[in-house]
Amino acid sequence: MSQHNRHELLSLSNRRQAFLLPGTLIVLALIFAVFYFQHSSSPDAKSDTKGGKRGHDDDAPAVVAIETARKADFPVYLNGLGTVTALRTVTVRPRVDGELVKVAFNEGQMVKEGDLLAEIDPRPFQVQLQQAEGQLLRDEALLKNAQIDHERYLTLLAQDSISAQQTMTQEAQVKQYRGTVEMDKAQVNNAKLQLSYARLTAPISGRVGLRQIDQGNIVHANDTNGLVVITQLQPISVVFTLPEDKVQQVVQRWRTNEPVLVEAYDRAGKIKLADGKLLALDNQIDSTTGTLKLKAQFDNNERTLFANQFVNIKMHLDTLLGVTLVSSAAIQHDTQGAFVYVVGPEKTVQLRRVTLGPTEADKVAVLSDLAAGETVVVEGTDRLREGSQVDIAQKDGLAVAADPNIKTNFEDKSRKKNRRP
Repeated sequence: MSQHNRHELLSLSNRRQAFLLPGTLIVLALIFAVFYFQHSSSPDAKSDTKGGKRGHDDDAPAVVAIETARKADFPVYLNGLGTVTALRTVTVRPRVDGELVKVAFNEGQMVKEGDLLAEIDPRPFQVQLQQAEGQLLRDEALLKNAQIDHERYLTLLAQDSISAQQTMTQEAQVKQYRGTVEMDKAQVNNAKLQLSYARLTAPISGRVGLRQIDQGNIVHANDTNGLVVITQLQPISVVFTLPEDKVQQVVQRWRTNEPVLVEAYDRAGKIKLADGKLLALDNQIDSTTGTLKLKAQFDNNERTLFANQFVNIKMHLDTLLGVTLVSSAAIQHDTQGAFVYVVGPEKTVQLRRVTLGPTEADKVAVLSDLAAGETVVVEGTDRLREGSQVDIAQKDGLAVAADPNIKTNFEDKSRKKNRRP
């Protein structure tokens, strides 16, 4: 072979190698990429890349707080919104006209029925009384004289010394004077009554409000504001409402003729203000609100209730004897109803369906499928399933020694709370 042909063959071989080398590299890169993604997408690879600690946590028992169900008597209450209403509220107004010469009460003072509140100038009424009494004395004298004449006429008539007509006329005059005397007595009584109206007294026992008029003013019987308002505080009532679907329960309880106890709380529903009893039920349901009005009466010995005050009412309807009680935090719900997680002796949980009764504060009455003494999970239910293992960190509100290798969420909360900003 000539030198020229050998050179051409070497040149052609070099060009083929230069062409095949990039293609080979690309194929190798594609094979490596497919292998890498397949390996990284496998569950074992994910577990390896993210570390073995998470896999350990997924298999670790869930850290929970538990509570022991207990048996006790459970009071059943009905709650309503009410307004304090005074049994009697009186606006004290003058009955006669005159100058107000004395105000005998202090604003906000407690008064009793008959206590003096104010005085109107009595002198004009004293003069009227004197005039009426003088008129009475004069007419009584005329009556007495007419009676004497009538008796004398009767004697003369018996002796046939006077006509019967004259005697009858004298008798009519006696009756006339007697009528006049009766009218004068009425005038005297009226004058005394007007004089008594000059003293304004408390018509009821209660608390007086703010004074509406000051001493020295001329008051009139037709004044609209009056002198002061008295509100009875002891006893006092509360009108409250209940939904119509609770009416039958209330009616059945009312028919027992036993006192129905009622408690009044402040607007926030935290402070109890007074204890009372149910007094009456309205005779119709309000169609606009679907509620029934009820009235309760309170002795209000502490004077904590005021007229028009807004209160929350708790009416004791019944008491369930010896029922199982748990905290409302233990109750879980799904599409099938209510259930709880019951912790067994091996620290495994069982999902158990329960029948719930009434709720009061943070306690729930469980009517079936849960016995007193069993323990239920009240915190940490998000990771639980039927048969899950649990690690108990708290029981009945007290800390329980847990596995030191398990970091509990309760410890995390405590550290975050104590961490300084």
